Amino acid sequence: MRLPPLPTIREIIRLYGLRAEKQLSQNFILDLNLTVEKDGRFLPSLELLREASEGKVRIIKDDILKYDMETAFPDIPKQDWNGDIPNIHIIGNLPFNVSTPLIINWLEAVSNQNGPFTYGRSNMLLTFQKEVAERLVARPNDPQRSRLSIMAQYLCKVKLSFTIPGKAFVPPPDVDVGVVHFTPRIDPQIKVPFKLVEKLVRHTFHFRQKHCEKGVMTLFPYDRSDLTQEMFETSEVHPTLRPFNLTMDDFARLSYAYLHICNRIPGIFEYNYR
Repeated sequence: MRLPPLPTIREIIRLYGLRAEKQLSQNFILDLNLTVEKDGRFLPSLELLREASEGKVRIIKDDILKYDMETAFPDIPKQDWNGDIPNIHIIGNLPFNVSTPLIINWLEAVSNQNGPFTYGRSNMLLTFQKEVAERLVARPNDPQRSRLSIMAQYLCKVKLSFTIPGKAFVPPPDVDVGVVHFTPRIDPQIKVPFKLVEKLVRHTFHFRQKHCEKGVMTLFPYDRSDLTQEMFETSEVHPTLRPFNLTMDDFARLSYAYLHICNRIPGIFEYNYR
């Protein structure tokens, strides 16, 4: 279907007097080859597209951190997790201030196969500050490797698709933007509950330039150094490696060792060293 002529993005911004809101971390993309960020002020202009699409476009104004996608696509058939990719693609130009909590929320949904992933292994194409995008795809021994690297890669195949220069945005941010593609894995590389993996990885990277033992120690009370020793003996991970040196298999074995301790000692998972 060919849509009738519509105003350009620049004309829409001028027509409706729209300005990028700093408190929303907004930067508009005016390049027609890329997606445009939208908020409630865009609703009148989006109605032009909805009307021209003859029912092909549905507009929902909501907070993406709270919006429930599980029932958002009633006409889309759900696919078996082991089967084909569903006809759902999550595409977003994310504000920098919500990109990390949002991707962690969606990765947890991948793990639980709920939210937008109740339909199957829905793909995501999302924008991040370039440095965050590089962390998401960083491999072992890369200084950029971080908590996000492990959480994303153990659940998804992650690819840095391309980089958008800051000058493509209005106003231009001080950094370039990375566009990252996520395809959920049929089988996660670490098969323990998401929250356990997230806590282990977060604590391990607390001291990214120190031996990984230092971060793992914070999982347990000060007087239970025996549990830290058990973690490394059981997992056969060398305690003097730095967190970004650890492979996915290293984190998997540490996760299984931590799970065994949590199952054996009631309440140990809830321990907060702070």
